[in-house]
Amino acid sequence: MEWKNFDLLKVYNKLDDLKDEVVLKEVMAGEEGAARVAKYQIPMSNGMTYSFAAKQVNDNVLAALQELADEAELTEKYKALYNGEMINTGEKRLVLHQLTRGQLGEDVVADGVNKREFYKAQQKKAEDFANKVHSGAIVNEDGEKFTTAVQIGIGGSDLGPRALYLSLENWAKANETLKMEAKFISNVDPDDASAILSQIDVAHSIFVLVSKSGTTLETLTNESFVKNAIEAAGLDPSKHMVAVTSETSPLAGNPDYMESFYMDDYIGGRYSSTSAVGGVILSLAFGPEVFNGILNGAAAEDELAKNTDVMKNPAMLDALIGVYERNFLGYSATAVLPYSQALSRFPAHLQQLDMESNGKSVNRYGEPVNYPTGPVIFGEPGTNGQHSFYQLLHQGSDIIPLQFVGFRNNQMENDVVIQDSTSQQKLNANVAAQIMAFACGKADEDRNKCFEGGRPSSIIVGDRLAPETLGALLAHFENKVMFQGFVWNLNSFDQEGVQLGKVLAKKVLARDTEGALTAYSELLGIY
Repeated sequence: MEWKNFDLLKVYNKLDDLKDEVVLKEVMAGEEGAARVAKYQIPMSNGMTYSFAAKQVNDNVLAALQELADEAELTEKYKALYNGEMINTGEKRLVLHQLTRGQLGEDVVADGVNKREFYKAQQKKAEDFANKVHSGAIVNEDGEKFTTAVQIGIGGSDLGPRALYLSLENWAKANETLKMEAKFISNVDPDDASAILSQIDVAHSIFVLVSKSGTTLETLTNESFVKNAIEAAGLDPSKHMVAVTSETSPLAGNPDYMESFYMDDYIGGRYSSTSAVGGVILSLAFGPEVFNGILNGAAAEDELAKNTDVMKNPAMLDALIGVYERNFLGYSATAVLPYSQALSRFPAHLQQLDMESNGKSVNRYGEPVNYPTGPVIFGEPGTNGQHSFYQLLHQGSDIIPLQFVGFRNNQMENDVVIQDSTSQQKLNANVAAQIMAFACGKADEDRNKCFEGGRPSSIIVGDRLAPETLGALLAHFENKVMFQGFVWNLNSFDQEGVQLGKVLAKKVLARDTEGALTAYSELLGIY
């Protein structure tokens, strides 16, 4: 198995030669377009489908992408990852987030511990704790049940779990499995914590502090903010707080917390939603069975990612088409457009997942690369986005590929017929219309009303957003990012780019500054 820069692969020039093969507005029009939709879609797990008919690919391009997958040894590298090779070269660590939801290959033993058994033990610990809270075996000082769970964390300790909670909140209400309301505090801005504290009854709340190191400045600041509020209410913070941390952090086994749940260095924050980072808060909110549904959905998609055939591996194909667009078609951004209000924060999670993983300009060995890497990721749910940034997507000077997500049925199973169609039908009519409008455009003598078309998109379609489909979506995008990092020869599992600002912020607070940093500190009222 070799790790080579992308532009050193034999297939690189072949892909460059194919970049003008497909004129999207031509191949998507008329009956040819209908045939493409039928042909260019592949099954995902849990009844979902990945459709890429509106991408600038044909059989020649797909054959070259298969050559790329083979030459870059993508499935071999994935196998090495889940079998416990040291893939995170920057921090010299294993990469084991897939292991939180299933055994994909060999046993992985690290630090003298079977890691699959370790993750299962932490999940069981979270399950038992949640069940005791729900049954009333664990109660507050007055012997009353807790009704709210609040996660305190930032970055991957917030974005993924928050996105997953919001994705299933309405589903859980409809299926009578919402056990506790969940809230999230992340920003060190005091207005964030103040707003959440004003919305909850502190006496009936459990706070889940998430920090792997136990030293994250923003998280510990918010913890102190919350502890002050608990004490001001005449309560004991140690009866209201649990910690999710590493076994070596100062939070581990600390009497200031009701319980400690553990993660390790082999799961990065943005990949941690299926570990205790998401498991504790989501098990409290929905019950352990729902969290297990998320894990099962993710595990099924992880299994699909083993396929060497790109036409049977939706995450890998999605990744390769994205590489083709980034490196040969010159597209520098991707819009994630879920047509489901429940996925309102999913684009924010994917923004961190993708941009923190593949926003790199050096390869796995710290050497500069000579080709574009990760794109800019942004998005909002439809149809809201249509009345916002779609103007630029349709008629702007840059072409931005689009990643739609849609479901045939809504979560709440509550809808009405208005003007001969349901709200869900209206929502999905907009998805179909947008795909075609972006692809084919519209000619008009008035240039202001002319749509050039040729704007590529893909769509993931499911029946309904539920725990298993949500887990599959999560794993699809995690694996997509992983495969793209393999192609670009990046280390997708460290994030040095977030460190410099943290270091300088500490210098500011220590009043150890000079020059413009001092001037900005004075401008912002710190000094």
